[in-house]
Amino acid sequence: MIIMRPEATDREITEVVRETTKYGLRADVTRGASTVINLVGDQNKVPFSHLAVLPGVKEAMMVDTPYRLISREYAGYYDQEMRRRVIEINDVSIGGDEPVYIAGPCAVESRQQLFKIAEGVKKAGAHILRGGIFKPRMSVHSFQGLGANGREQAEEALSWLREAGDRYGLPVITEVRGESQVDMVAEYVDIIQIGTRNMYDQDLISAVARKKKPVLYKRHFGAGIEEFLSFAEYIAAEGNRDIILRERGILPLGKGRNYTRYTLDVAAIPVLMKETYLPVIADPSHGTGRSDLIFDMSCAAIAAGAGGLIIETHYNPEESPVDSQQMITPDELKELIDTCRRIRGIIASTRK
Repeated sequence: MIIMRPEATDREITEVVRETTKYGLRADVTRGASTVINLVGDQNKVPFSHLAVLPGVKEAMMVDTPYRLISREYAGYYDQEMRRRVIEINDVSIGGDEPVYIAGPCAVESRQQLFKIAEGVKKAGAHILRGGIFKPRMSVHSFQGLGANGREQAEEALSWLREAGDRYGLPVITEVRGESQVDMVAEYVDIIQIGTRNMYDQDLISAVARKKKPVLYKRHFGAGIEEFLSFAEYIAAEGNRDIILRERGILPLGKGRNYTRYTLDVAAIPVLMKETYLPVIADPSHGTGRSDLIFDMSCAAIAAGAGGLIIETHYNPEESPVDSQQMITPDELKELIDTCRRIRGIIASTRK
């Protein structure tokens, strides 16, 4: 990290950036109370003693954390007032004072199905509509989403998602499974999701980040906190800090899988919020795999400080070809949202 003097000129900043490129490094320049230049690349190539004496430089230093671009420690060097990043999409604020609720079907099955669910989740109080077009599945014999039927069907399904979102005033989100889908998906959605199985795909992460749209980044069920944040850093390294971290549960120990599909790591929520300024949401649908546990774990996640929830919702879960056992109805969603709002209100009043 290179911290420039407050009086450093644009020319001096440009010269420092140019100097860093000689060593095969990329420069992430953040302007605030001070201009901070973070060096992205092989740290062993950084000639700190040389950079520290360049005109306009106050200090050149090593930052130990591997996720410096999204860490609170790093943010404090250029903006002492930064407490959190709020991502604005139309009239929805992600990471603001009020939790955001994302709801919709795990998989888009038809235009009629999607519009019916969109209407239901809107009435229930949801802010964002989710809908899977490309579905990563463990078995090749399972339903892979309408996107698996070719580009024409994928674009048609994406147009339904966009149309439903526009009709009901809901920003929309869907997942990309591979780099070949990024350009097409980015044309239709407001938020691009990188799923659990692609948390480690550096090329996909970078391709999505370069679209400069908000990215919902989903923790792998076997990833530790540092690992999760270190790979999220790839998004920030492309100049995109509109990152939403999604806690979706980790693998249970022993015979725990007999009771829950995964273990929602509620403790990870406040930990992530202490380590980074990014919004954190919880996924009780995948985190439990059981519809009868979603209400309780949603309440727990909101009490832990989550900035929102993402809930799989269907007017008739039994009809869904994907994850029917972990979906709730719009009526159940409304009860959940109403209760979570009361919980957040109680917690907020105790901290005043």
